[in-house]
Amino acid sequence: MVITKPSLKLTHDGALKALAGAIAKAEELNAPQNISIVDDGGNLLAFVRMDGAKLLSRETSMSKAITAASHRQPTSRLDPANEIKLAIAGGGRLTNLEGGLPIIIAGQCVGAIGVGSGTGAQDVEVARAALAAIGAEDQKP
Repeated sequence: MVITKPSLKLTHDGALKALAGAIAKAEELNAPQNISIVDDGGNLLAFVRMDGAKLLSRETSMSKAITAASHRQPTSRLDPANEIKLAIAGGGRLTNLEGGLPIIIAGQCVGAIGVGSGTGAQDVEVARAALAAIGAEDQKP
């Protein structure tokens, strides 16, 4: 009987490298963002609220990251019929808003990024830049 398995872990350095990639894209788009990066258990590893980013988007960026890590898929892919139920069951931490992407390395989810304060499309673009900065897989539609 196997009781353990090898697993990859997103390091603090990896989170900061992803964060830097996201910040660079947000600056390029002139769209200040709140950016949260969590590990595979939803624990915060890195965060920034860029100058000019919307205050309450701090909360949505974290919820997007937690949702993407929890479901191992981009936010906005949850069944819309279950959005409210999931949000309530998750203590308000789950969301179906665009801008949350899992961080997949070698087929394993090692964490997630959540971006909030721009349009949904901008949030996703910034999150994808973070994935590209660390060579993570992108689950494009």
